[in-house]
Amino acid sequence: MKCPYCTHGSLKVVDKRDSEDAIRRRRECLKCERRFTTYERIEHVDITIIKRNGAKQRFEKDKLKQGLIRACEKRISLEQMDNIINNVDRELKRNKSVEIPSTKIGRLVMKHLKKIDKISYLRYASVYQGFEDVEEFREEFEKLIKKKKK
Repeated sequence: MKCPYCTHGSLKVVDKRDSEDAIRRRRECLKCERRFTTYERIEHVDITIIKRNGAKQRFEKDKLKQGLIRACEKRISLEQMDNIINNVDRELKRNKSVEIPSTKIGRLVMKHLKKIDKISYLRYASVYQGFEDVEEFREEFEKLIKKKKK
């Protein structure tokens, strides 16, 4: 890094402060002794979802929230939904890949829903897994009951 005033290459950091989304550094040029501030931010890479039909689209938290609102209507709070969405988002960003299959996102959401509310889990699973009839719904319900008894 060079001084923006005299372009000298030797600087010292006088002060450093961390904030939620950046690191603020107050720097001083060792030649002209002028000070300036720099900010370091993490560059977030957009996540691309690969849909079941092969189409690709950008991951949007709002779209995920709309699906959760429909599945969890009158069952869990918006705060709990936001926590699920933030947890899923965090887990996706830890992933090394920028292209993620929609099935993985669905499984992550279901994993979190199962811990909070079983009915919301079943409602979400019925859409996500595309249940064709009541029999598939019953099978998923029985899996939940068996796991609860263990």
